[in-house]
Amino acid sequence: MAFDYDLFVIGGGSGGVRAARLTAQDGHKVALAEESRMGGTCVIRGCVPKKLMVYASEYKESAELAQSYGWDFDLGPFDWPKFQQHLESELGRLENAYETNAEKAGVTIYKSRAVLKDAHTIELADGQTFTSKHILVAVGGHPNVPGLENADLGMVSDDVFTMREMPKKLMIVGGGYIGCEFAGIFNGLGTEVSMFIRKAQILRGFDDEARGHVADCMKMRGVTIHTGCSPTEMEKRNGRIWVKGSSGHEEEFDAVLWATGRNPSTKGLGLEEVGVRLDRGGAIEVDDHFQTAVPSIYALGDCIGRVELTPVAIREAVAFHKTVFGGEPTKMDYDLIPSATFTQPEMGTVGMTEEQAEERGPTLVYATAFRPMQMAFAGGEERVLFKMLVDKETRKVLGVTIVGPHAAEMIQMAAVAVKMGATKEDFDATVALHPTMAEEMVTMKEPVRTLD
Repeated sequence: MAFDYDLFVIGGGSGGVRAARLTAQDGHKVALAEESRMGGTCVIRGCVPKKLMVYASEYKESAELAQSYGWDFDLGPFDWPKFQQHLESELGRLENAYETNAEKAGVTIYKSRAVLKDAHTIELADGQTFTSKHILVAVGGHPNVPGLENADLGMVSDDVFTMREMPKKLMIVGGGYIGCEFAGIFNGLGTEVSMFIRKAQILRGFDDEARGHVADCMKMRGVTIHTGCSPTEMEKRNGRIWVKGSSGHEEEFDAVLWATGRNPSTKGLGLEEVGVRLDRGGAIEVDDHFQTAVPSIYALGDCIGRVELTPVAIREAVAFHKTVFGGEPTKMDYDLIPSATFTQPEMGTVGMTEEQAEERGPTLVYATAFRPMQMAFAGGEERVLFKMLVDKETRKVLGVTIVGPHAAEMIQMAAVAVKMGATKEDFDATVALHPTMAEEMVTMKEPVRTLD
């Protein structure tokens, strides 16, 4: 059977675009359909605009720090419309780059929603149908909104970047990395921020000591955290949003932000109708080579619910391309993937948490907390945290966690060593670079405790 395309990709995010470009560059006929904007969640509604907002929110603290160092100036209020206009220009530039680079590689782009009709057929929203030898689903995910009455009064992370004005008082529901990052952003931009979280602590799944450290720092910076509390009622009152929590606490806010997780964007694509299996959360079930239950249909990225990070989706796309079009069966290596939360302060981590290490066997815990030189000079009390987990027998480094300024930058470098299987002695043998925060990585000589 002759097909219209060798590969048809549904989804124009980082994973889908990378797979499409690589395959087209090999001389195959490739098409891609994207119903929204090229670049996907990361570029348009996630990592990139969020990080730019993080930068914007940190300048107030930097200015105050500069004054402690002798600079004399007055800092005016944050101009949200000016920033937002610049932000949209930058996102437009990146969107155009994604589209242009894909087209230069030979990818045909359809700016339309696409659904599956059978194992080899795709239908666009305008009724056009195409056949393809292989189909790749890379549709990503979307924010989850709880089924609470009047939940539509709140916004989700996608909406933050298109707000008309900054709220003076904001409630964030959810204590995961998205909620905590936006808490730091809005707090830094001058908004009064409160959080409702169901659990006893923020950042579930991360190292307990580190997430407690982040929570303490957030509170010191002015964020109010209501633990063990979920919204039970919401309603509009006098132009504001009244919220009552399960703890009995009630308060009015200018805006409410739902940061209650994300779901795979797999509904209404015709996946199950053609035989593709989904798990209970809506994620697409795939094998080690991203193949679904339908041999001609593959999936990768956030919609398969493995590790929901942009660089992971890109690596998955490379593995997919090598396997399906390169004749080189390749599995994705999900071990020791570094990650960072751009909270304030930042947290970077690679490998095991202390709780995970405790379950595996005898482990030495090296840790230190101190006031960094830059902040100490200005009289700041906030401390940074460095933590390293070491196998007691092999001396291999099992995990590293850093909380503090530039933690993400430092953890990327530490991840290289951990991925290579470095031992504690390898770190110890490295001469410290002074004066830096990162030198603590090689100067922690004695464990603070042993996990047996």
